[in-house]
Amino acid sequence: MPDIRIVLVNPIYEGNIGFTARVMKNFGFFKLLLIDPCEIGEEASLRAAHAQDVLSGATVCTFKEVHKSSDLVIATTGLLSKSVCRSMRMPYYSPPEIREKIKDIDGVVSVLFGREDWGLSNEEVKNSDMICTIPASPEYPVLNISHAAGVVCYELAHLPRGEYHLASREEMEYLYQHMNRFLNEIEHPDFKRDNTLLMMRRILGRANLTTREASTLHGLLRRAEFHIDPKIHGRERDRHFRDIDATSSNVSPGPEDE
Repeated sequence: MPDIRIVLVNPIYEGNIGFTARVMKNFGFFKLLLIDPCEIGEEASLRAAHAQDVLSGATVCTFKEVHKSSDLVIATTGLLSKSVCRSMRMPYYSPPEIREKIKDIDGVVSVLFGREDWGLSNEEVKNSDMICTIPASPEYPVLNISHAAGVVCYELAHLPRGEYHLASREEMEYLYQHMNRFLNEIEHPDFKRDNTLLMMRRILGRANLTTREASTLHGLLRRAEFHIDPKIHGRERDRHFRDIDATSSNVSPGPEDE
């Protein structure tokens, strides 16, 4: 089962922090993270009711720390892209669809909820792997953050046990960096680069890559780079396999190597 963490981004009302703690405990979630929160006092404690353990155990952290410690980051938003040509908030999934996407993951999944007044910034959404939106009336689609957290927690409350490990955040960021370098190799137009990298993050984010799958994509990129410039990338490839040979004596063979 994935390790679900609820993350409130710059909450401005302490009552909402308390209500979120309460609804989390209602559905069996206990890991609350707060990024640049308001002061937490008596009102938050009152709203949390019997979820004082969730509230008192909340961790104050930064965006960088959330991403570094997460295998998958999901941004929630009520404001969506109107066209697939605008990739910032596209594609998006409802909470039940998110549940199906992550149900077999054995890793840390952080779900971001934005500020009460204007939600998550484009940059915060951009750096997330998947986008979740709650179907609501188009007349007023933006929910209170504690209500939104309640809907999401309800949908994620009975996930089955996980079956595989995701590629780590560090491994995924390294893959994105490799793709960025590869765009240089193929002289991808600069004006398309940011959107291309964003779409690749969206595609791979919802693919939930395993460590082996991420490694395979690296291998494909290295193979393409070798054919583009064998002299330079051949030397890099030789160094790569020398490093593998140097450590292979300390690694037990896997099922595919036996």
